[in-house]
Amino acid sequence: MKIDGKCHCGEITFSAEVEPDRVFLCHCSDCQALSGSAFRTNIRAIEETFKIESGAPKVYVKTAENGAKRAQAFCPNCGSPIYAGPEEDSSLQYVSMRVGLIKQKFRFKPSRQIWCCSSLDWMPEFSDIPKNETE
Repeated sequence: MKIDGKCHCGEITFSAEVEPDRVFLCHCSDCQALSGSAFRTNIRAIEETFKIESGAPKVYVKTAENGAKRAQAFCPNCGSPIYAGPEEDSSLQYVSMRVGLIKQKFRFKPSRQIWCCSSLDWMPEFSDIPKNETE
């Protein structure tokens, strides 16, 4: 499925091809901190289809507990998180886009939850979405 989206202020626009049934909720502490929320909703772009159409995101490289590095891209103007992707010399080649910025977001439903070991106790139970304690 072809998707497109933009940051809150519209400075950054993007497009990609996605598999609509590959949406996941991430409860890891990094996603909590980087989103300012209890979890983040992501969808992976089909390899090599993600494209920034306008603007230039600012990138912060995050190092996970396991040492893996992921680029976190966001709008330098409004701060909207756009995607996480590979660092320059990384073997991790996928790009995870933030569902809230995608125009077609109402067509998606999460199919998986990851890092549930970090889920906040007060979170409602999404019992119809399969869970993984880690990734």
